Amino acid sequence: MLFSFIHYLEFEKRASPHTVLAYQKDLEQFQLFCKDSFGLEDISEAAYGEIRAWIVDLVEQGLGNSSVNRKIATLRSFYKFLLRSGTIKKDPTFKIRVLKTPKKLPEFVQEEAIEKILDEFVYTQDFEGQRDKMVMEFLYLTGVRLSELLNLKWKDLDLYTSEVKVLGKRKKQRIIPITNGLKKNIISYQKVFEETFSVVDQNDYFIVRINREQAYPMKIYRIVRKYLDLFAQTSKRSPHLLRHTFATHLLNKGADLNAVKDLLGHASLAATQVYTHNSMEKLKAVFEQAHPKA
Repeated sequence: MLFSFIHYLEFEKRASPHTVLAYQKDLEQFQLFCKDSFGLEDISEAAYGEIRAWIVDLVEQGLGNSSVNRKIATLRSFYKFLLRSGTIKKDPTFKIRVLKTPKKLPEFVQEEAIEKILDEFVYTQDFEGQRDKMVMEFLYLTGVRLSELLNLKWKDLDLYTSEVKVLGKRKKQRIIPITNGLKKNIISYQKVFEETFSVVDQNDYFIVRINREQAYPMKIYRIVRKYLDLFAQTSKRSPHLLRHTFATHLLNKGADLNAVKDLLGHASLAATQVYTHNSMEKLKAVFEQAHPKA
């Protein structure tokens, strides 16, 4: 049944490869625990007790509550799948409760640091320098996810209409507008791309390595970390941090929440509302500084 569930995630739910792999690892880990601790070979036969024991074991190993909750979510999805398919008659995760986790506001890069990274820092004029600059600009000015940037091709960019077509989670497509400044820099990047690799093929990936092959996730992580280390005062240094920054800066400037939701490709408004907390903190600070009775 494990194979059937993974197949369901890949081809019916259209989950990302990263998600599929994470679910598979979680289930294999639970399967090993059940076998070693209870002699249970088939996890479809696991009950509340086995699942509860695994959660306790994970906590005792020092795994964080958020990570444990993700594994609980994996089990819930798996047993709901088995329930729908008629393999089991009762969901053993029904009484399982998630662990409490402290709510953390998403970090973001201050505007002054972004200006230094994008406007003041001098990138090298060779392909890799200009590509790095484009990575930083594109992540911040469009708010795309890492996977969306990696899979972007030149044909997805329409410089005439100043739009970019992005394929997001569950193969959901959305259109993001391109600012005039970003459009100008894309044209400059295209020129360097052509000087390095000859004429741009529309099926070429937008962000590539020096061998013209598609960039990989760790490559983008290294690029982002390299430049954030120079100016940002945040504890995190990831591509997703620039997505957080994109959303926070828009809301700080008064952007409509629903519009930001659509730009980010969120399925629900609740996922976008987390960024309003940062905006509210800024409003509170302004109020306390400016109001005579604060």
